Amino acid sequence: MSIDATAIDQAALAPYLEVYIPGFAGLSAVEKFKSGQSNPTYLLTAASGRYVLRAKPPGQLLKSAHQVDREFRVMRALAGTAVPVPRMLHLSGDESPIGRMFYVMEFLAGRIFWDPSLPDISSNDERAAIYDAMNVTLAALHDVNVEAVGLGDFGRPGSYFERQFARWTSQYRASETGEIADMERLIVWLEMHMPPDDGRVSLVHGDYRLDNMVFAPGEPKVIGVLDWELSTLGHPFADLAYQCMQWRLPPASGLRGLGGVDRAAIGLPSEQAYVADYCRRRGLDGIGNWTFFLAFSFFRLAAICQGVYRRALDGNASNPEKAQTYSQMVKLLAALAVELIDREG
Repeated sequence: MSIDATAIDQAALAPYLEVYIPGFAGLSAVEKFKSGQSNPTYLLTAASGRYVLRAKPPGQLLKSAHQVDREFRVMRALAGTAVPVPRMLHLSGDESPIGRMFYVMEFLAGRIFWDPSLPDISSNDERAAIYDAMNVTLAALHDVNVEAVGLGDFGRPGSYFERQFARWTSQYRASETGEIADMERLIVWLEMHMPPDDGRVSLVHGDYRLDNMVFAPGEPKVIGVLDWELSTLGHPFADLAYQCMQWRLPPASGLRGLGGVDRAAIGLPSEQAYVADYCRRRGLDGIGNWTFFLAFSFFRLAAICQGVYRRALDGNASNPEKAQTYSQMVKLLAALAVELIDREG
């Protein structure tokens, strides 16, 4: 029988939380969420209520990855802004009762939608409103005054795509398990088509998508944006393109896309309409270099998936069974990106 390396010692954790979280008492259960491939996340049930604990994974980790302290910092900074986030309760050090850094936040009782086609929503009007709420929240995020909320040093301003390209190329090489021709071609294309820096800087989420949000139980309202591990100061169009890139993926890919879905028939906005609404909310005339931003999003997600697959091979993935499928996802993403640049680039 295999041992779950991500399991938490409840007996060791309970007294620690009672000391560091005011009012915390009576920890009775620690249940690991099945979703998520990066930082393992757990539901804590206690006499004082429900909480969420998010931790670094065990084992040898890639440099600059799994920085749960950055997640904690950005969500704490966003409290009180127009960007809804859970309340942060405690951040541990690396030397913690579970042997790795973690933070605890409030549990948000709401709805998480895993399928972007929203099959569980019966009304086209509500589906449209859910997507509009995402758009409103994204525009609000990019309008946050980072200096005012104490995040002026949360990343290096300027040359965002150049720095991100270098970072994810390095991460991909560090976790590479075999040559993928489409990835090699994509890397060359991105380097050759890197747009000049236009000076736009905002707080970016880095993984902005439907299933990283909690919606109110009875209305199409975002009550919490989750999973800020990849957040930094960067270019706002990276978040927008990443979300639109995901919607181009085939629904059966394991990456939950909207590729081939008749959006109008189910009340969802087209990509063009969604981008236009975002631009209107932020006072923009439009977005140039859209093909590059999309292609970069495919590349970045492919590099992330390759890292997940490598962790599965190394035995420290958050969800090892699912992680094995990520090798095929890398190839799919690279192929879709190459198709995109051949068609639109």
